[in-house]
Formats: sequence, structure tokens, C-alpha cells
Amino acid sequence: MRYTGYMRPLAILAALGASAFLPADAAVSKQPVAQPVVVTESGAIMGAAANGIEFFRGIPYASPPMGALRWEPPQPAAHWPGVRKAIRFAHDCAQKPVPGDIVVSRASFSEDCLYLNIWRPSVSQKRLPVMVWIHGGGFVNGGSSAPIFDGTKFAEGGVILVSFNYRLGRFGFFGFPALTAENPDGLLGDYGYMDQIAAFKWVKANIAAFGGDPNNVTVFGESAGGGSVHMLLTSPLAAGLFNKAIVESGGGRGSLMGPRRLHEDLPGLPSAETIGVNFAKANGIDGTGPKALAALRALPAKKILDGLNMMTMLMAGPPTYAGPIQDGKIVVGSPDEMYRTGRWAKIPVMIGANSADIGFSTAKTMNEVLAPFGADSEKARDLYDPDHTGDVAVVGQTIAADRLMVEPARLTAQLVSDQGIPSYEYRFSYVSAAATEGISKRGPKNAPWLSKLKGASHASELVFVFDTISDLYKNASREDKAMAKDMQVYWINFAKTGNPNEPDLPQWPSYSRQKDMLMNFTQDGPKAMADPWRARLDLIAAHSN
Repeated sequence: MRYTGYMRPLAILAALGASAFLPADAAVSKQPVAQPVVVTESGAIMGAAANGIEFFRGIPYASPPMGALRWEPPQPAAHWPGVRKAIRFAHDCAQKPVPGDIVVSRASFSEDCLYLNIWRPSVSQKRLPVMVWIHGGGFVNGGSSAPIFDGTKFAEGGVILVSFNYRLGRFGFFGFPALTAENPDGLLGDYGYMDQIAAFKWVKANIAAFGGDPNNVTVFGESAGGGSVHMLLTSPLAAGLFNKAIVESGGGRGSLMGPRRLHEDLPGLPSAETIGVNFAKANGIDGTGPKALAALRALPAKKILDGLNMMTMLMAGPPTYAGPIQDGKIVVGSPDEMYRTGRWAKIPVMIGANSADIGFSTAKTMNEVLAPFGADSEKARDLYDPDHTGDVAVVGQTIAADRLMVEPARLTAQLVSDQGIPSYEYRFSYVSAAATEGISKRGPKNAPWLSKLKGASHASELVFVFDTISDLYKNASREDKAMAKDMQVYWINFAKTGNPNEPDLPQWPSYSRQKDMLMNFTQDGPKAMADPWRARLDLIAAHSN
């Protein structure tokens, strides 16, 4: 059942002023509200409250990564005197937005973007579970200010919700020989991942002041955020920072964005340093030494951005953006390799993908689509095109989505459960007419997250997980609202106890390789079942090892 018994946390030290009005972008009532104050390691902050929920926005968890700190590990936030207002969202990280993206920022964009946000119940009798959200966006787009990620309903459910920004694009993932020479034994390349780890360290050190339990923290993320959860689960530098994990459409077999190395060129996959040199040359900067690095750091943010987003990052020509990197210290192996060998956090995991998830196929003929299956090509044809429609686009994308998202989610559930750790697999198959209409009106027809397949497209579960569908789509149906309530309760229960179940909901069985059971969020509600796609996913697995 939903958590309703609250008492005021000890962390609220004062209320400065009798009342205040929330900013126009607040997703809560514009009633006069109290102003809660919490003292963090960097100083006191003042948030706002309404309808039993308190929120704090734009809290710095690291110094602005600008100037000499561009392409440096995140540095601690500076201390401030007095009480800092934390009512409005700070900048989201520098990026070029994609027209029609369902994740619409409410903030401006800047390199000065290492901030986090917190929602909590106004009163509580005990330390509350904490959920920390990592947004997606292909590591080049996204942010924590989007209305879809409002944490109010999570706080109403009795958890503290934290969201944060991390450096994107070339600001977040960049290699260059002079950076290595400058700090040969330090952390290099994956600056966005370093930010994520810094945010979790901030939560560990400060969340008790907000009434949260630093020993009951759940990380969850979607798409690039889900891939980031895999990184955190398997990175030695993230050990001990959280206690449970949820991966939404985050892959898991191999690295989500490819096995890029920092120094080493792989066949068809140049190193991050090679790509950094490409980018420097594209901006008229020659050489690879300190002068070249100084010139790169002096470039305006617009030049570093250079139009990079989800629609442009795969354009032809010499690559100038690396994406996440296997650097050897933060990322030391692919997720499946780390899970297989037991080099991971060994905590409960919930993982899944959507029924029409994202996948990319460039095949022009059915023979090209089926060629990777070799001698099993006819078996693949029967499984993926049983009616022999010959629809190359649909069959190709279905196989690609299974390879990228659906089968890797099952593999992770298998590898976790094989080691005696609780895992729970889901498939999100529910299609909302209101959300589909809203996305189709906003999004370009060739947007990569809008699947050609029938079913629940990539990221379509987000408004249900956050229970923001009624806020974003005024024509949301009763069924939409019921699905959102149920999904969020499962997510909250998992965060509280490591088990998503409760008596009032259909029981979600823990995963086992033998039974291959998952929770399917269908048009008729949540239903536990044996995976109906087992045969085709077994075929994908057989041709992925």
C-alpha cells in the first residue's frame, strides 16, 4: 500500500520566512508554502513545499566543469555562506535538443550543469529509502529538469527521489593525447561517468540530512541511463554506493555504445584519443601536446557541441565523438563479462525492455536480415516472420531490438539469478493512446526512438514509472492511470525491500533460467508469465556468444 504516515524529518533546521510562492514551472499547487532548510556538506539550502511534498532543485554536487576543469574529473562543490535557494532547476548539460523529443527540458543548457534535485515527503517517522534516477538520451541529450521526471509521486509513495545531470557529448566523453600526458595515472575519458559516481558519493554523504537512508539507495535509469546502471554495477569505483538497481532498456550484452578504448584503435572502432585528434583538426587545431589541449579548452562551448545530438552522432565522415570508453579504471569490461565472472556489486536487480524497443537495421533484403543466423536462417525466418510477409524493415528492426535491448535484459536477469542474487525481469507492452498521440504530434517521423514496430516503443514506459502521464497528457485514460499507479508501486516496493511485490498487486516471480518467468505489463494490466519470446531470444543468444 502507499505510504501515508509521515512526521517531520530532523534534518529540517528552520523555516526562513512565513511563506513563498512556487515558480511557474513547479508541477504542484501554487499555494503559499513553507520553506524547508537542510544543511549539506557544502552549506545550507532552502527548498519549497506543497501538498505534503518538499523539493530542492539545483543543488550543486560538484564545481562547474568549465575552463581549466573542462575534461577533468569532477571537483567538490565550493562551500557557500548563508542559505542557498534551491527552488528552481539549474542548467541541464550543454547539448543540442532534438525536435520532438519526449524528454523536454525545463531548463537552459550550459557547461555549468553538475546539479541534482530532491523530492521527499514533508514528514516521516524514519529514514526513508532513496531512489536515484539517471536520465537517458544516448549520452548526448537529456536532463533532469524534464516534467516527465518529476519526483512528486515517488515522494508520495514514501521514498526520496534524487535526479541529477552529468556531462554529455564531447564534454562528457573525450580523449586526447595531452590529457593522458597531463594525468597519466588519473581518470581519463569518461567524464560523464565520473560525474555519475560523484553524484552517488554526494548522496551517500548528504542524504541522511534529508531524512534518507544512505544504506538503502536504489539506482535506476533508462536507455543511456540504463547502460549507466550497468556501468555502476560493474565499476570498482562505484562499489558500495547503492544497494539495489533497476535497468530500463539499457542493454547488457556488450557495451551499449560499443567497446571503445581510450588509447587503442580496434578494427573499425578508432580510439577516443584518435577521435579527439580528429575533432581538434576539424577545428583547425594541430598537434597533440599542451598547446593543442589549451586551444581545445579555449574553444567556446558551441564549438565543442558542434550540433551533436541523437540525430547527428552517427553521421558519415571521420568520427569526432567517442561516446563512453572502456578506460580500464571506471569501465574495466563489458557488463556481461563482469556479471559472468562475478566482478559486480551482487545486489538485487530489476531489468527489462519494451515490446517494440529500439534497434537499428540497415539491411536492404531479407537475406541480409537473416545472414547473421547462418545455418539457422530459416529458423529465424519462421520465428521472426511466421506469416512470411517479407517486410524487411519490420523483421530487421525486431531482430535488432532483440539484440540490443530485449535479449540482453534477459541475459542479465539470468546471470544475476545464476549467482543466487534476486533478479526480476519485466517487459513493458502497454500502449497508451494518449501518449502515442502526443509523441506522434511532437516527434519527427524519423526519430530513432519512435519504433516502426507495433507495441510499446523505446522510453514509452517512463510516464508510467514516474506516474506523470496525467500531468503530460490530459486525455490519459483510466487504464493509463491505473497502469502508472501499479508500475510505480512495483518500482517503489523494490526500492524499499529488494522485492517488488505486495498483496494488492499480481505477484511478480523472481527470475530463474529454468522457468524464464517475467512480469509483462500488458493492455490488460500486469501479468506474470513464461516469456512468450523464449524461442527467438534463445536463437539470439546462440548467435551472440
